[in-house]
Amino acid sequence: MTLEDLQVVLKVAEFRSITAAAISLDMRTATASAAVKRVEKALGAELFVRTTRQLRLSGAGEKYLPQCEQALHMLELARHNIRDDRETVEGELRLAVSSDLGRNLVIPWLDELMAEQPDLSLRVNVSDSNIDFYRDSVDMALRYGSPDDASLFGFKICDIYGVLCATQAYLDQHGWPGHPHDLAPHNGLFYQLQDIPHDTWTFTREGQRFKVRMHGNRSSNDGDLVRRWCVAGLGIAVKSCLDMSDDLLAGRVISIMPEYQTRMTELWLICPSRQSITPAVRLLRDRLREKCAGILDELARHGHIRRSRG
Repeated sequence: MTLEDLQVVLKVAEFRSITAAAISLDMRTATASAAVKRVEKALGAELFVRTTRQLRLSGAGEKYLPQCEQALHMLELARHNIRDDRETVEGELRLAVSSDLGRNLVIPWLDELMAEQPDLSLRVNVSDSNIDFYRDSVDMALRYGSPDDASLFGFKICDIYGVLCATQAYLDQHGWPGHPHDLAPHNGLFYQLQDIPHDTWTFTREGQRFKVRMHGNRSSNDGDLVRRWCVAGLGIAVKSCLDMSDDLLAGRVISIMPEYQTRMTELWLICPSRQSITPAVRLLRDRLREKCAGILDELARHGHIRRSRG
């Protein structure tokens, strides 16, 4: 006996006909009849007195069905209450975020959000390593690149432009490159993943593609450290425009050759399932989109990035 069976029984009682109830519920008459029989078997009593012309409630049916209808109404009310509760912005945000983006941009944005929503609490996993939602006890991850696991659910936040950047002092000392082929003599600062440094940089311009194998004396699996080396004038780096946004807008580093487009990726807020999408998650998604759009607009307005047309 299921809730659906009980709903069929109530509809049969309403119409005094299994056939009419089946038509109303858009199901086969045999299916509705089987549902009635399952309920009667589970209760150990007949709910209807059957004649050749009609059905009428038995004594057991007259006692049971009003209570059944009341119970189903309470269940539906409870379901609505849960749905209403889920619209409340509260609870714990358990977020994984990359080191550079997290420390320098996202954490301050989260502080603002929590000041506006006092019923929120926060647990942050700051790491550039891949996240396992079950091992690492997080509910969502803010990551560069779209999810490649079909079982995950995510929201795209924005497109991310890569920037080639260095300090004014470094460029004055080592020269300003005007073409990707001019980069070879420069000291590259590399992000490394699984002990493999990203030392081959690719650029495109007007349909042409240029690939440069760089050499350098520093690499790290921590994106924030690569940014700090760049700001310290220790070399030249390719980084996410979001990671470098504060430094670019403050003039601590300079975007080099913006007419040559380097790597592009996407920023995604990823969740383990659709069921994990709460009002707090949706609020965070909307805030991230708003903040990132504002930064990208400002970077484009100052010429640090050149957005693709179309």
